[in-house]
Parts: sequence; C-alpha cells; structure tokens
Amino acid sequence: MPADSERGLSRRAFLGAGLAIAAQDSLAGRGAVGTLRDPSVVGRSRVPTQPGENEAEIHAIETRLACNCGCTLDVFTCRTTDFSCTYSPALHREVLALKRDGLTAQQVIDAFVAKYGEKALMAPKPKGFMNLTGYLLPSVLILAAGAGLVAFVARRRLAVAGGAGAPAERTAPEVNASAEELEGLRRALNEVED
Repeated sequence: MPADSERGLSRRAFLGAGLAIAAQDSLAGRGAVGTLRDPSVVGRSRVPTQPGENEAEIHAIETRLACNCGCTLDVFTCRTTDFSCTYSPALHREVLALKRDGLTAQQVIDAFVAKYGEKALMAPKPKGFMNLTGYLLPSVLILAAGAGLVAFVARRRLAVAGGAGAPAERTAPEVNASAEELEGLRRALNEVED
C-alpha cells in the first residue's frame, strides 16, 4: 500500500481536510450552500408573506382547494410545507386576488371550479352518479364487511355449540388397544403428572 506522500496527500493536509469537515455545521442545508430558511439558495426568491395573507378565512378556503402540482395536498398545506412547489404560491395569489375583489369564500371556490374543473376541490360535490358512488360505496362496503363478520361469528358459535345452543357432549373416541398398551399409557401419564 503506498504511503500518503506517494499519493500526493501529506498527513498534515489529510488532517486539515478532516478538521475542515468536522467544523461544518451538522444540520442539513447549512454551510457553503446557505440555510434552509433562505429560499434564494434554490435559485428563486419568494415574495415575503404579508400579515393578511394567512387569515383564518384564507386558510379555510385553501384547505378546500387541491394543489394542481400532483402532490395530492391542499393549497395551504402544499405552500407551507413544500417550498419547491411553484403551483401553490400561484394558486394562493389567485385566492388572494379573488378575495380582494370582494368575493365570498364560496364564490372563490366556485370560481376555481369554473376555471379548473371539479378536480380543483379536495372532495367532490356529492351529486351525480360517480360522486355519490365515491361517497356511498366505502360505507356500503364497510357495512357489508361488518354483516359478513357477524354472520361468520354466529355460524362459528353454532358450529361449536352443536347447533342446539348447548355445549355438545364429548365422548371418548373408540380405542383399539390391548390391555397391556393401555396400562403402559397409564404408567407414562402417572410419571408425567408426578
């Protein structure tokens, strides 16, 4: 194995590199690249959130609207947790613009449905065959599974009870053994019990 000096790395350089690595901050996203709280390191800076942008009414509207980036989250959750998403901030600005125009919460949601279709909602409206099927089918399946489980347990109890509601009498099975074999079994059982 060649020495460190033959590979072009002295012991002093090797130790210096090790100390430099140890001196870096152990938290991910820190160091030469910047901190996680600084979105400008990603390549684009975001406009700071204004105080009125996170009111309870805005929050309630955005939790009913689906983000269209493919994350299956609502707009509020996506924009506050996934800082790489470019769709949710745009949808947030759209909600704010509609609210500034004087629309109510339901009118904002209706405007999103008119623009993007029903896929803009986190839960579809309960009307129409497919939407009602989506609402009712899980309940029907859960009830059917419960009824099947009750029927299975009832049949099982009847089978164990002999079908008459009373415990079935147990009879000893017929044994074809000689008297010597039975006596040997009794002795073996007595040894085990002692």
